Amino acid sequence: MYSEDLKILIENIEKVIVGKTETVKLLLIGLLTNGHILIEDVPGLGKTMLALALAKSISGDFKRIQFTPDLLPSDVSGGFVYNPKSGDFDFKKGPVFTNILLADEINRTTPRTQSALLEAMQEYKVSLEGQTFVLPKPFMVVATQNPIEYQGTYPLPEAQIDRFLMKISIGYLHPDEEVKVISGQKQEHPIEDLSQVLDLGKVLALQEEVKKIEVSANVLDYIVKLVSLTRHREDVKVGASPRASIALMKASSAWALLEGRDYVIPDDVARLLPWALKHRVILQPKALIAEKTPEYIISELLKTTPIP
Repeated sequence: MYSEDLKILIENIEKVIVGKTETVKLLLIGLLTNGHILIEDVPGLGKTMLALALAKSISGDFKRIQFTPDLLPSDVSGGFVYNPKSGDFDFKKGPVFTNILLADEINRTTPRTQSALLEAMQEYKVSLEGQTFVLPKPFMVVATQNPIEYQGTYPLPEAQIDRFLMKISIGYLHPDEEVKVISGQKQEHPIEDLSQVLDLGKVLALQEEVKKIEVSANVLDYIVKLVSLTRHREDVKVGASPRASIALMKASSAWALLEGRDYVIPDDVARLLPWALKHRVILQPKALIAEKTPEYIISELLKTTPIP
């Protein structure tokens, strides 16, 4: 039943995002686990459309913040505004109060404004002036960023980047797929006609199903071993935190549900490890000089760690 719902959801999103089934599934892992996804890629590959297609497919409220150098924290979370009629200060909700929040080009704003999302992403609430405002359910941040080499970008604070469940990319299309995309937009963009296929109640039910997925003791040991090994390498300055182990467990459970299983297998863990860890592993300067990458470190871990 649930795998059929997810199949319909994937097919609906692929009416807009052509030829990127794995990317769509990785995005859905964020939705299914109440997690957040960071998409890093060059401009023009459909990062914004991917988030919008997801929101329209589940009838969710969608808001977009274009991050710029002059953006303020209150532009994200909202703030208190004086009401001349009542003489009080009323809270005006910011765009963070939504189901799917697209934080577009998040690394083009200052770390101070980036940090405005920290509490919302971790605790699903906003605290201001001694008051707490709970975010709607589901709540998911889909953040996009250009590669750090691009002019005018700021690196994300380590505390914030660790709160993203996974860091994914879209990549270029195959020429045949690109022909299909441009021919499909001759009249209008397919996002205009995209219909809802699931409601928010069904999404919340799917999130509960993910929590029921069985993760054996052997698989848990495998997850912890892979993550902890990042902390004991000479070429790694900062290894992955226990939050990475939790993220990998949740992501693997969601992947199992997407595959129609009620249990996690080690292959699920190995498949998702690069997406869950590459933004959490910070290399030593000498490793960077040797042109090593987090992806290289993770591939070495997978090769040398026995599969249970």
